[in-house]
Amino acid sequence: MQYIALIYSDETFDDGPIEELLAEYQEFTDKVTAAGVMRGGDALELTNTATTVRMRDGELLLSDGPFAETKEQLGGYYLFECADLDEAVYWAKQIPSAKYGSIEVRPIMPTDG
Repeated sequence: MQYIALIYSDETFDDGPIEELLAEYQEFTDKVTAAGVMRGGDALELTNTATTVRMRDGELLLSDGPFAETKEQLGGYYLFECADLDEAVYWAKQIPSAKYGSIEVRPIMPTDG
């Protein structure tokens, strides 16, 4: 079954040089790839690049930024192929941002019949 691990953290959080964090992410990505679990994943640009789209009564409403003001923002994701939620959590807890942000793990809804 596929699970998405949504990575939330404070964009202003500074826990050392960005190079160290990127190296931790590369190490984790290499690990889940070698384990055959990773099916995809990407980092997102900062929330100041976001556009929120809403349709209300047939009218298009565009807003700059994320859909809601929150302390933690969605920064990226991993898509895992795992036997069950326990295995998905095993991998998600190793995502570097889990140390100071949060990781939301959700199963992908099957759409094939």
